[in-house]
Amino acid sequence: MQITLPHNLSREEVRNRLRDKAQDILGQVPGGMAEVETSWPAEDRMALSVSVMGQVMKGDIAIADKDVTVTLELPFTLTFVQPMIEGTIREKGKELLA
Repeated sequence: MQITLPHNLSREEVRNRLRDKAQDILGQVPGGMAEVETSWPAEDRMALSVSVMGQVMKGDIAIADKDVTVTLELPFTLTFVQPMIEGTIREKGKELLA
């Protein structure tokens, strides 16, 4: 699953907001509170591991000048909630990047 969200912020501001609020964006996925682990393998890429409903989703967030791209690999057992996860990421991401 890949979701691109536009922004009008500096890359540094996006990084700061992601560091402070990643749990707010991804911690509310369907199935209850998720456990979110992040790391920064590159200045403009945050790696993600999201555990929810006994399953783990891996992915990353890539920061560009005008948008961020969230990529998540959903285990087969979570594909039925993909529309809800995508909606949550779009809603919370829009708030974060406003």
